[in-house]
Amino acid sequence: MSPLVERLPVTAAVRQWSVWSTTARVVLRGEDADADPGAPDRAAALVAARLAAVDAACSRFRADSELARAEATGGPVEVSPLLADLVATALEAARRTDGDVDPTLAAALDALGYDRDWSLVGTSAGVPVRVPTQTSGARPTRGWRDVELDGRVLRVPSGVRLDLGATAKERAADLAAADVAAALGVGVLVALGGDVATAGPAPEGGWRVRVQDDGPRGPGPATTVRLGAGGALATSSTRSRTWTTGTRHAHHLLDPRSGLPVETVWATASVAATSCVEAGTATTAALVRGRAGAAWLAALGVPARLVDDGGRVELLGGWPDEHDEPVHRRAVREAGGEGRTDEGGAPWT
Repeated sequence: MSPLVERLPVTAAVRQWSVWSTTARVVLRGEDADADPGAPDRAAALVAARLAAVDAACSRFRADSELARAEATGGPVEVSPLLADLVATALEAARRTDGDVDPTLAAALDALGYDRDWSLVGTSAGVPVRVPTQTSGARPTRGWRDVELDGRVLRVPSGVRLDLGATAKERAADLAAADVAAALGVGVLVALGGDVATAGPAPEGGWRVRVQDDGPRGPGPATTVRLGAGGALATSSTRSRTWTTGTRHAHHLLDPRSGLPVETVWATASVAATSCVEAGTATTAALVRGRAGAAWLAALGVPARLVDDGGRVELLGGWPDEHDEPVHRRAVREAGGEGRTDEGGAPWT
């Protein structure tokens, strides 16, 4: 997920590179980079190392990933602390969303043609893509509740394969930001596409982040927000990572009940929270729930921004007003005050 376009200028405090078919961007506070000109490079190296470790642990496109090897055993296996953390994060997201964020959809994604890195799917015009009929999604008969994790001992049932994509990138952003802040004692923003995590002190006035969907139909409505220290942001979309075969259209966000792409009610959902995992879990579940997603986010009380397929913007939970676009603000139950998350955090400055 994550079509958010982070458009901060590339200054001496910024490092960015391509990874996981998106852009990794590491931004230090200007005063930290000025005080130690070598800090941005060291920060980027720490983030790159964390991303490489996550990829080796759980990529479903690597036969040598630790997850692939664990699934192949067919029985309980002790896994690394990192993979145990990533699986636990995915199962907790499933539990908190009643299964709307489901980590057992790897086979369904494969059946739709998303069976290799997105850079290969997105550039393989003319390659046949297997898209099932509307009633025959490749949904496993066993689901996330059947996956067992006891400490570091993991058992994935026969016939089930895990795709941790809905939470692993967000968890990687959270861990990478924490790595940099702890090792270098600086304020840092880590953005992996639309998944943004911060750690350490924020710049004066907060971290400025631009939120915009740059889908295949062109740029959508844009806004710029400011995140306070420790704030995080995630954006999910039904307009990014899309492909077509014949007259059929597919995207990567699946309905766990059918194993097929969710109906496009909302083009994008953005949520601010105190961790990128929390934010990304909420955005994915909102898109899966379709029209009910807005009411669900409102009940959570999280700052959220929804854009429907026609470009209409709906703001929830204290998301800042946007004066340059048509906005509908839904009345919500505030949780902890205007602009606060249900965890009591303060994502806005």
